[in-house]
Amino acid sequence: MALAIGDAAPDFTLRDQHGSKVTLSAYRGKKAVLIVFYPYAFSGVCTGELTGFRDELGLFETDDTTLLAISCDPIYSQRAFADRDAIFFPLLGDFWPHGAIASAYGVFDERAGCARRSSFVVDKEGKVAWFVHNDMGEPRDLVTQSTRLAEAV
Repeated sequence: MALAIGDAAPDFTLRDQHGSKVTLSAYRGKKAVLIVFYPYAFSGVCTGELTGFRDELGLFETDDTTLLAISCDPIYSQRAFADRDAIFFPLLGDFWPHGAIASAYGVFDERAGCARRSSFVVDKEGKVAWFVHNDMGEPRDLVTQSTRLAEAV
């Protein structure tokens, strides 16, 4: 199922790299959310992207906005990845049922068994305000990501 601008963003509750539950709808009425799906922890492009988000976190984590990253890796891999690269924003594990949230957003790659490299901005009302899909080896443009997130406030 492909999501369109203005659609209600599928809600979810996933565990982060510390085992804490994170629920998308908990941000409704409070913050716009940038959800970044990434294929694999520890891969080259994903490492570069997530450390880029880490280095520019002030653009994404504000009084009105937040950042959530999701892959189909188990939380144990997420924790090792976060610890290795000092990533402190939530890395959420869509491991079981494998890829259920990525599938709900229409970005699960059945053949590769991972999420596609995709980003969604969910506004404060819980609606999809913007999205982009990148090829597996094509990194996201962080400036565009932060601009689209700020526009959703």
